[in-house]
Amino acid sequence: MIGIGLIGGSFAIDIKEHNPEVIIHGISRKETTLEKALELGLIDKKATLDDLENADLVIVSIPVDATVKLLPTILDKISDNTLVVDAGSTKKAICKVVEHHKNRRNFLACHPIAGTENSGPTAAISGLYKGKTNIICEVEKTTFKLQEKALDLFRAIGMRIRYMDPVSHDKHIAYVSHLSHISAFMLGKTVINKEKNERDIFDMAGSGFASTVRLAKSSPAMWTPIFKQNKDNVIETLEEYISNLQHFKELMQQDNFSEIFNEMENTNYIKQILNGIK
Repeated sequence: MIGIGLIGGSFAIDIKEHNPEVIIHGISRKETTLEKALELGLIDKKATLDDLENADLVIVSIPVDATVKLLPTILDKISDNTLVVDAGSTKKAICKVVEHHKNRRNFLACHPIAGTENSGPTAAISGLYKGKTNIICEVEKTTFKLQEKALDLFRAIGMRIRYMDPVSHDKHIAYVSHLSHISAFMLGKTVINKEKNERDIFDMAGSGFASTVRLAKSSPAMWTPIFKQNKDNVIETLEEYISNLQHFKELMQQDNFSEIFNEMENTNYIKQILNGIK
């Protein structure tokens, strides 16, 4: 495991549950992370990049900018039979950086659509991936026997598999994930700035506010690189979102509440979509 936070640690828990005999080694730039992962039983041993030649499976779950920098080195150090899987929320830059690597066939580009607003080894939980979708990109560039190895693992821990090219992935994920996080961060900022001297306002905040702003507790160290790598798509989604907000504001200014009702009623269709993908 390279990176033993929420994503890597939860993989470790589920892998161990289905394969008790597996020995999980942890790699992290922070010694405190390794110590905590050992204490929690997420990993069995500490390791370094030089140990990768002995690995059967390497799961990379670190910020996407770090993945782009480190992935070529990881592929340099593995054996011919090692499978390397990443869990990055962007795929274009990650796939691009290893497209001509001699061990490209050993790498499977993945994005498990799962997580919480928490981070670090203590955030890891059992069953995080059950019923969740795992997007796989450029599957044809991974050798078949390693594809099968990965798919067997993902299915064993309850994941659904979808295939997509990296460009389409990054475009779509900007709308359904990246925009949600930006909205949460900015909602949180707006409330903090306006209500910083009114502590009672947070006692008034109901479950709607809490659920909407929940993502603002996510790690800036993880999300800033995601926004950077997916900049063009994120800007496009923001332009459309801002346009919709501006339109809603104009309807309010015009006292056009019948049209506001229509806007919300039309958008209620999303309930059918979301109920269908639970």
